[in-house]
Amino acid sequence: MFAIVRTGGKQYRVAPGDKIVVEKIEGDAGASVSLGDVLLAGEGSDFQSVEGLTVSAEILAQGRGDKIIVFKKRRRHNYRRRNGHRQYHTVLKITAIGDHKAEDRAKAAAPAAAEA
Repeated sequence: MFAIVRTGGKQYRVAPGDKIVVEKIEGDAGASVSLGDVLLAGEGSDFQSVEGLTVSAEILAQGRGDKIIVFKKRRRHNYRRRNGHRQYHTVLKITAIGDHKAEDRAKAAAPAAAEA
């Protein structure tokens, strides 16, 4: 099963077990996060509804990307500026694609149905 999720202004195709590098997400290494903005989900060429669908992931590491040099210059005006930038990122491991909200509702409803 695969899903297309949107996080940090970008879209990623993910499947359980995949490792992806995304824009910084708050949390420590080992913490679990839920990516709720699922755009598409399916198995092969069959698609399914994404209503309430979430993607669970585990944070593997927090880090920074390679330095990018920003250089500005205006010819014949003795104007030169050099800056560097390193973007923060998070490495995620996709653990599951599924509707955990529905599973939680089913678990809560099961004891209530057993009592009746």
